[in-house]
Amino acid sequence: MAHISSIGAGMFSDLSVCTDATAGGTAIGTPTEANLQLAFAASKYTRIRNVREFPAMGTPPNIVNVPVYGQATSQQVQGQADSPTIELTLNYVASDWAAGTTLGNLVADGVQKVFRFTLLNSEPPVGYDSAGASSIAGDVSDGTQTENSSYFWIGKIESLMVSPQLSDANTATVTISVQSAFFGAFTVAPTA
Repeated sequence: MAHISSIGAGMFSDLSVCTDATAGGTAIGTPTEANLQLAFAASKYTRIRNVREFPAMGTPPNIVNVPVYGQATSQQVQGQADSPTIELTLNYVASDWAAGTTLGNLVADGVQKVFRFTLLNSEPPVGYDSAGASSIAGDVSDGTQTENSSYFWIGKIESLMVSPQLSDANTATVTISVQSAFFGAFTVAPTA
């Protein structure tokens, strides 16, 4: 299965966080594709649902514009890129983020977790919500697969800010700090 090879909307893009304490950011070991996928094996992750808007994901540029006296344009030099902060806008469902729930307990807990963002043009046919699937690529037992590309990083859910709306659905902004480089894009191999 190859990376997404055609133009299409990422209508079924997915963001998941590893909930397995033994696969936390510091215990992941060498961040290879296989190790990162293991963090998302059966019942070791939860999906962040109801996302309205995903921000741009990836490594920011490390270019600094430097004005040079006497030149009409600035010069560009290599600098040091800052780790990005990811802010998601989602339709707020209070029961998903309540104290005592999986996601609610991750907010501002200070513990590094492994995150997976997957680009999908269409919904996988089988296993998308199943805790028994180690990937969201679908089930190969019936020969069906959905092209996808996954990116992984280590980070923390720093905050959840709820925005009450009088004329639309209540929304929330979830802020995720990035504590590592981005790994990927990898094509996630589904399990049978």
